[in-house]
Amino acid sequence: MERFFAPAMFVASQTGQAGDWYEVHFFEPVEHYNPDDFTGGVPEELMQRINGAQRSIDIAAFEFDLTPVAEALIAARNRGVTVRWITDDEHGIDADSEAGHGQFRMMREAGIQVRDDDREGLMHNKYIIFDEASLWTGSTNLTQNGMFRNDNNVMIFDSPAIADIYQRDFNELWRGKSGAESRSTVRLQTKMLEDTPVLVLFAPEDQAMESLLPLVHRARESVYFMAFAFTYDELGEELLNRARRGVDVRGVFESRNTSSEHSEIHKLYCAGLDVREDGNPATMHHKVFIIDGSIVITGSFNFSNSANSKNDENMVMVNNADVAADYLREFERVWARAFIPADADMDCRP
Repeated sequence: MERFFAPAMFVASQTGQAGDWYEVHFFEPVEHYNPDDFTGGVPEELMQRINGAQRSIDIAAFEFDLTPVAEALIAARNRGVTVRWITDDEHGIDADSEAGHGQFRMMREAGIQVRDDDREGLMHNKYIIFDEASLWTGSTNLTQNGMFRNDNNVMIFDSPAIADIYQRDFNELWRGKSGAESRSTVRLQTKMLEDTPVLVLFAPEDQAMESLLPLVHRARESVYFMAFAFTYDELGEELLNRARRGVDVRGVFESRNTSSEHSEIHKLYCAGLDVREDGNPATMHHKVFIIDGSIVITGSFNFSNSANSKNDENMVMVNNADVAADYLREFERVWARAFIPADADMDCRP
């Protein structure tokens, strides 16, 4: 199950240093917000990126209900920027007729090309490519909930090399090649940014879980995670194995998904691992693993069979201690607000 890249480039290291090639942003959920006010924080960063685009903006995004973003994209198109959007059929185009939506219609009427995946699996990505030179990815849906109410992360790569990897994926989706029809180019998807190895994976074609499992297996000190959905049995078993070997394993599950009998929280909690349910009254939407204070895994990829084999997803792995430190601070914030599950809810009887 070991993948070609992992032994050489993704052994945990504390040597990676921050550079000018990336930005990391986290969302501090707010109780009261104005969905038309995109000043401050991550919403303003998104608007600045759109307003600064000179040639092209390509978006692969699951959902959308942000009128200011639609207006900014229309303005970009009017100044000569090519804007393309690929979305999910059910949660994207079909939902555009629902109350509070209609932004896809706005953009289409302004001449922006919008397509959906027209298939059973989800087009679940949340990435944007600006000018074929920078890449916005992470867990954040382009929605009011995603921007203002949920716990989310965004990682921005100011790197043409990373943008090019995602551009190939976008172009394939745009041509209607998705899911099992997609062609893996995983051997072209590892890049060195300064002294930091970065690996990009797309599901299902790159068998992303088969790359994550060996990294968890080699954890020596700690594995921390924040998971909106975590139902993948082999990953749960690997965390149990690491804990039995003295690795510090801690994790936060989105609370509204823990009632499912398929959630791995039951297995981990009943085995004595330190796992919690999140305390955000909205949604803890992260899909993050942090390994040995060095390796960060993030993206749109939930830790589930559907993400691994059915949906269109992306996962990025970064081996950099400074990046990991940013995500560890977010983990500690989410952890502090989370709560220990009730024994009755976990049902640990033999």
